[in-house]
Amino acid sequence: MDSYGVGWRGRVSRGMVPLLALHVANEYSRLGRIPPVTSGLILANSLIFLRPGPLHRLLPSINRVWFNPHLIVKNRDLRRFFLSAFYHVNEPHLVYNMMSLLWKGIQLETSMGSIDFASTVVSLLALSQGATLILAKSLLLLFDYEAPYYNQFSVGFSGILFALKVVLNEHSDANFSVVHGLVIPSKYAAWAELFLIQLFVPDASFIGHLGGILAGIFYVRLRRSFSGPGPINLLLKGFVKMLSWPLRFLHGSSSSLSGRGRIGRGSASTGGVWRCPLCTFDNSEGVDVCEMCSTARGTMSDSQQFSIDEIRQRRIWRFNR
Repeated sequence: MDSYGVGWRGRVSRGMVPLLALHVANEYSRLGRIPPVTSGLILANSLIFLRPGPLHRLLPSINRVWFNPHLIVKNRDLRRFFLSAFYHVNEPHLVYNMMSLLWKGIQLETSMGSIDFASTVVSLLALSQGATLILAKSLLLLFDYEAPYYNQFSVGFSGILFALKVVLNEHSDANFSVVHGLVIPSKYAAWAELFLIQLFVPDASFIGHLGGILAGIFYVRLRRSFSGPGPINLLLKGFVKMLSWPLRFLHGSSSSLSGRGRIGRGSASTGGVWRCPLCTFDNSEGVDVCEMCSTARGTMSDSQQFSIDEIRQRRIWRFNR
């Protein structure tokens, strides 16, 4: 989520959206698939930005969806509350966010499964936007910060991305993360990125990003205390089953809707998966190369031939590309 004092800069790509498409194609070539929810989110954000054909007339303009705490509270404007996360002011803003979503989404959706990942994104969308709104209102009441925060206009997916980073670090077994070239303890990585972005991009929405971090922390703690499927998961599962039954009938499988690997701490792999000896990712039996670090299956049964430092570096690369 970022704030800028400029208008929307048109619908024609100036070269960076094809670069994003090339990056997605490269990841598809490397992994053999892009998880459906991640690819759908990237496509939706890109189409909303480009507004091709009839979408230009159907979609509200950015001026009607800016996230503005004052207008949301005054008018009870849920359109601004939810849709502002999917709008971006220019190509660099869009492409940077979508490349971050691509990496985080592949890790989390492959591990969690598409249903759980979709539920996580929906929950974090509501929580991050809500946290930002509460922060802005609190700063107004406590410190009379009206112009800087309560009347600030912002859009973008980065608040949710900060929340996803917190969730990803919770799943990761790496002790350190690489944040813009700096090695940071994983539990502080999101906080370090918050201040680094604010330092180099002062127009970015500080409370939007902060709201995302707080949403991620709240979500992680909530999941720890509640192990069963939440109501969003149940609704999504029912909806997906209804839409995907023709595919299940044709292909006899709905494997694309379930996670094919694990991220983080866990027992040895069993039942149709093999664990990479370097990055510890649990791959499906159908692939012979690790989907995370490209290690060939069976060629390194003795992981001791690699130093502990090399194994650690590969794990850090896996989670913090």
